[in-house]
Amino acid sequence: MLLYATLFLAAALSGLACWGLGGFEDLAWCWLLPAGFLASLVALVAVLFVFLYICSCLVNIDKPQEEDSRFYRGLINVYAGAATALLRMRIQKSGLEKLPKDGRFLLVCNHINDLDPVLLLRVMPRCQLAFISKRENQQKFIVGKVMHKILCQPINRENDREALKTILKCIELLKKDMVSIGVFPEGYTSLDGLLHPFRSGVFKIAQKANVPIVVCTVQNTNKVFKNIKKLKSTKVQLHILDVIPAEELKEVSATEISDRIHAMMAEDLGPENVLQA
Repeated sequence: MLLYATLFLAAALSGLACWGLGGFEDLAWCWLLPAGFLASLVALVAVLFVFLYICSCLVNIDKPQEEDSRFYRGLINVYAGAATALLRMRIQKSGLEKLPKDGRFLLVCNHINDLDPVLLLRVMPRCQLAFISKRENQQKFIVGKVMHKILCQPINRENDREALKTILKCIELLKKDMVSIGVFPEGYTSLDGLLHPFRSGVFKIAQKANVPIVVCTVQNTNKVFKNIKKLKSTKVQLHILDVIPAEELKEVSATEISDRIHAMMAEDLGPENVLQA
């Protein structure tokens, strides 16, 4: 919506400028109109970027964030929509009707590109997803501060004690009905695009918080940047495979849950997209 609104406004501004300069009285509009459109578009994009930058500068990442910011949540939803449109991501989604209508949940997904959270936020704006993310992402330009405001939780994968604190914080957020938690159980971005083994500890979040697990897969997000360089669109797929009720998680181990979900994802992705042991 933001991208299309920007294009429309740029076209309107270029038309007004052309009319004001008297370009429609002769053939001058042939160059005034496109030149005005490009100039207006560049100016509007710059304004949008500066606005986002200023918003990020207002965030103190060292100050604990105790609630989901409605302003920054709305901001990221709008900009996520613009990003997917700008990158020409043709999103094909299925299974959204399976999402819980009430209450929080733990969302688990494979991870093949940094665009995966953007896609999930774009498709599920009302779910208030907050992701567990490697702590290095906190230092990313603009992104880290916006993530902080929507309660994304950094995790130190090199320190078990610090990682446990993140897990406990996520359990607390779910119990307090503040956000739903999104995790990538592989623990890192798959550089080869294949589904890798899971770290089963994250599934304890759902068990301890007594919430269901939403299982989903994404495909082709790792091709977006390569295709956009060639001005090509990318068909990106998001599948909600199943929702495992909280009751089914009580009497099983985290490893059993991990194996069950890995098998579900592997079946959906196909053997050619799964790392073979």
